[in-house]
Amino acid sequence: MSRHPFSFFNNLKIRWKMLVVILPLVVIPIFLLGGTIGFIATNHAYKGLTDTSKSDLDHMASFTLDLLKGHYRQFEVSREDKKRLVQQEMKTLVELARNQINEQQGSFLLGNTDLLRSQQAVRNSFKKVSIGRSGYLFAMTTRGVLAAHPSREGENIINAQDEEGHFFIRELIERALASEPEEILYTIYPWINESLGDNRSRNKIVAYSYCRKWDWIVAAGGYLDETYDNPEYEEEALAALSEQIKSKRVGQTGYIYAMSRDGVLTIHPDAEGQNVISSYDTEGRAFIAEMVAKKNGWIHYPWRNPEEKTPRMKIVRYRYFEPWDWIIAVGSYEDEFYNAANNLKWKIVKYVLLLPLVVGLITTVLLVWASKILTDPIHKMITVIRRVKQGRLDERMPVNSYDELGEMAISFNRMTIMLRKNQELEATLAQQEKMASLGVLSSGVAHEINNPLGVILGYAGHLEKKIDENDPNYTFISEIKRESKRCKKIVQNLLSYSRTPRPVLESTDINRLLHQIIDFAENHSDLFHVDIIRNFASNIPAFSVDMDQLRQVSINLLLNAASASSRGGEIRVSTSLDGDEFARIEFSDDGEGISEENLEKIFEPFFTTKTRGTGLGLAITKQIIEMHQGEIFMESEMGKGTTVVVRLPLVREEY
Repeated sequence: MSRHPFSFFNNLKIRWKMLVVILPLVVIPIFLLGGTIGFIATNHAYKGLTDTSKSDLDHMASFTLDLLKGHYRQFEVSREDKKRLVQQEMKTLVELARNQINEQQGSFLLGNTDLLRSQQAVRNSFKKVSIGRSGYLFAMTTRGVLAAHPSREGENIINAQDEEGHFFIRELIERALASEPEEILYTIYPWINESLGDNRSRNKIVAYSYCRKWDWIVAAGGYLDETYDNPEYEEEALAALSEQIKSKRVGQTGYIYAMSRDGVLTIHPDAEGQNVISSYDTEGRAFIAEMVAKKNGWIHYPWRNPEEKTPRMKIVRYRYFEPWDWIIAVGSYEDEFYNAANNLKWKIVKYVLLLPLVVGLITTVLLVWASKILTDPIHKMITVIRRVKQGRLDERMPVNSYDELGEMAISFNRMTIMLRKNQELEATLAQQEKMASLGVLSSGVAHEINNPLGVILGYAGHLEKKIDENDPNYTFISEIKRESKRCKKIVQNLLSYSRTPRPVLESTDINRLLHQIIDFAENHSDLFHVDIIRNFASNIPAFSVDMDQLRQVSINLLLNAASASSRGGEIRVSTSLDGDEFARIEFSDDGEGISEENLEKIFEPFFTTKTRGTGLGLAITKQIIEMHQGEIFMESEMGKGTTVVVRLPLVREEY
């Protein structure tokens, strides 16, 4: 019999335990709080919607104000752009007129014509030019006499005044006399042209320049409303903007309107042009006069439309548009706000009833997801623990968080790192013991074998000199001599591997050193059948290496590449910078390549793929590179060749 009634709970998976415990704690309070939340939400909905609607009114007022400001700025900018174009056109006409005067003056000086004919020719050409509907070219002397004019030629206008009493012709002459040669000046003044039937003044723009040769002030003039002022177009654009504003609706029956400071409706859906300054609400309040007086704010008043029996409260947000002295207003009825609140109340009731079901479903999904997040790392940890148990100390637990599971994963990874370090330390100690034994053995072997080998080599060399090369025994003696040398080389390599001296460092240009090594190696008989291609980077700085040891490494790698290459093959030697800290040397051949299983053991002592190799060449090479604090590795693919990469530090660390 179970010790307690909930013993089945202990056998559940973690995700189901979480669901049984947490789901009731989430769903039950929702039923208890649902009614309270619905009641409070309904009450606040009325206030919130009212505030939101007021915010919408304020936004619509600001939006309408921005539209009017944009319209105002648009035409101001447009007028300035047109003004610049007109000024440039008038400047061009004045320059052309001045050039014509210069040409006629030149013709006069050459004797081709007299001065009066030259001036008359200029007058005639001026009369052919028109600017806008009524603009023209003209010229006058500095005494105010019109030297060239379409209708008033010969008249003195120096005492002419505009509507404000300014002697604008005198001012124009004074500025022209003080101007720089060929300088173009501009002036604008009001003028009534009775010959055109004008009964009011219009602003006129004039560009002029002083021609000292004839004492003429050459001018091009035109009326602003014929050049860059376009009131008709502006009025059409404003009418289009007004229609756009009137089409906007606020709520069900609210709208946007605008009025001048004297109460005239300038924009209104159905009462445009009416004066409403004396309008009163149902309580007798002059709300329009109040809006005009304050210019900016909110107003709340009762209003009854003709078709309605009772008044309704209306709220209006109004803003002031200073450039046109307008009041911009946006209004709507309050009860239209509450319609949305009433609809919201029943929606809240419905959602409060549905909420526990939805929340329960979402909670279930989230709990399953959360339990998966918690249990998946545990399953991964169990998998890693099993692999480590099998001896794979390079396995690591993934650390995706810094909670309790994350801390456990970090601690476990530290433990496996320590175990692996201890394992590597044991292997290193064993290797050192082997190297010590190898050193003792190689010393003894060298002592015991070198002496007999020396005697054998001596007698073999003596016999080789005594016997003719055609003698059948000459081949055997040569073979004895060659194999004896091979034995001596094996002993020397054994000594080199067990007693590799520390490198004697000196600053070296690695490219120059490799050039010397390759030039020397190319004379070696084992390299006659291949071509050595050099590709050295010029940006490698000088750094410290043992040149003799590096020469030994390079020759060994070149000979290995040559032995793997067929006749006519290529060996590519290249240098480059590997980041900011290492120089990279690559020895590549296009030989038969090395199999993947042999590639892992290629740097081990006494391992060789050659029939007559000792297996110590690459082991010594690796030992030399590591004593330089560098690294060496090999990349190979069967049938495509091999690349040996050597990385040497540009700056060594001192231990």
